[in-house]
Amino acid sequence: MTQSRFTITDEAVDVTAVIDKVTHRNAGAVNTFIGTVREMTKGKKTLYLKYDAYVPMAEKQLARIGDEIVRDFPDAEVAITHRIGELDISDIAVVIAVATPHRADAFEASRFAIERIKEIVPIWKKEHWEDGSSWIGDQRETTAYPGGSPEKGDIE
Repeated sequence: MTQSRFTITDEAVDVTAVIDKVTHRNAGAVNTFIGTVREMTKGKKTLYLKYDAYVPMAEKQLARIGDEIVRDFPDAEVAITHRIGELDISDIAVVIAVATPHRADAFEASRFAIERIKEIVPIWKKEHWEDGSSWIGDQRETTAYPGGSPEKGDIE
């Protein structure tokens, strides 16, 4: 059984494994985007993050992003893995790998993928700072979930 190209996991992300899902003989470029946990956000020192997700829908939306990329770049191969759970500073939160015959397409498709993840994938995060913590909400930070998730009916 082959491993899915579009995965939500609570394990550390293996970058090479994500790249291996898209690498093939006709790929002239394999572009990877690796999103990590940063220490400083809007002037506040982050200690760690907690990501949560509605996993079945999140994986479907990641696959949708892959389909959208292939629609625009028919020769593209795409794999996306996003981690949930507690992540420390510098931990990998997301890996996107896109293989295409030409580098410009791989770069463009990778950029598209990370922006779409923030738009449509049901993943939310809680920031833990030196002076407290807060559920940020969706990844574009446009909808807050103070109780921890949209499932709890606490969307502001």
